[in-house]
Amino acid sequence: MHHETTRHARADGISVLVVEDEFLIAMDVVMMLEQHGFAVFGSAASVPAALDLLDTGRPDVAMLDMNLRGELVTPVAERLRELDIPFVLASAYQSTDFDGCGSLEGAENIGKPIAEARLVDALRRAARAS
Repeated sequence: MHHETTRHARADGISVLVVEDEFLIAMDVVMMLEQHGFAVFGSAASVPAALDLLDTGRPDVAMLDMNLRGELVTPVAERLRELDIPFVLASAYQSTDFDGCGSLEGAENIGKPIAEARLVDALRRAARAS
């Protein structure tokens, strides 16, 4: 980890749903978020797991990988939009790479590999905008 934690104000417990199918990336993201004062609502590696988590409660914001083992994350994005929960994308893909991804339109994509400062700043912006 970098010393970027000193440069950013803490996130005051903003709760984040992490939807990422690569276990090591998900663990790294969870650690980054906790170091910056976010509360991790849950981590899901698949669309059904993410939807199950959203049935249990409401995070303040979510981070979505666009492609979960070949399945698009759009059903999760649609549910988040229905619940009025903002989200950011963390994907090597662009949402324009896929047709019919209207639920992903307008979401910030911080790209991959995930840069800690970009992730933290994007989640804060999304949470403030909601």
